[in-house]
Amino acid sequence: MKTELQKNIVNTFKELNESLSSFSESELNIIPFEGSWTAGQVVRHLIMGCSGFPKLCAGKTEKTTRKPDEKVKDVEALFFNYDIKMESPKFIIPPNIEYNKNSLILSLSKIENELLDVSENYDLTLTCLDSEIPGFGKFTIYEWISFALIHIKRHLSQLHAISKTVTEQ
Repeated sequence: MKTELQKNIVNTFKELNESLSSFSESELNIIPFEGSWTAGQVVRHLIMGCSGFPKLCAGKTEKTTRKPDEKVKDVEALFFNYDIKMESPKFIIPPNIEYNKNSLILSLSKIENELLDVSENYDLTLTCLDSEIPGFGKFTIYEWISFALIHIKRHLSQLHAISKTVTEQ
């Protein structure tokens, strides 16, 4: 469970960094079409949504009385359904500012290292009690990390679409 999760963390962040690196500094801040975020905003949204895991996992936990990965399939089913337009919670809506690629890359690297550290040093089967996702309830540490990776993968497709649009302009 741990080794597979760590491999998933490394591969997901590698793909995210490759996608981010494909944008020039100016392309990063181009609004590709009306109602869309820039690539910089998408990455900042992911940074905001994937931060804080060490604090969450070090908080209150309890022994889990179900399979520790039970909710992952349901999260995948929802997030990988690209016919659904999701609304971001207000607290992770990125500001509409100019983004710096290097700054974003450094933030992503920090988050990747934090997730790897949590996956290595915490009991992935414990349920975190300090936070939950509406509609899903409380997650195990394994499910929280999986949620972050699924969230990133959903937005990778958005980044690819933005890239295609801004490089054609």
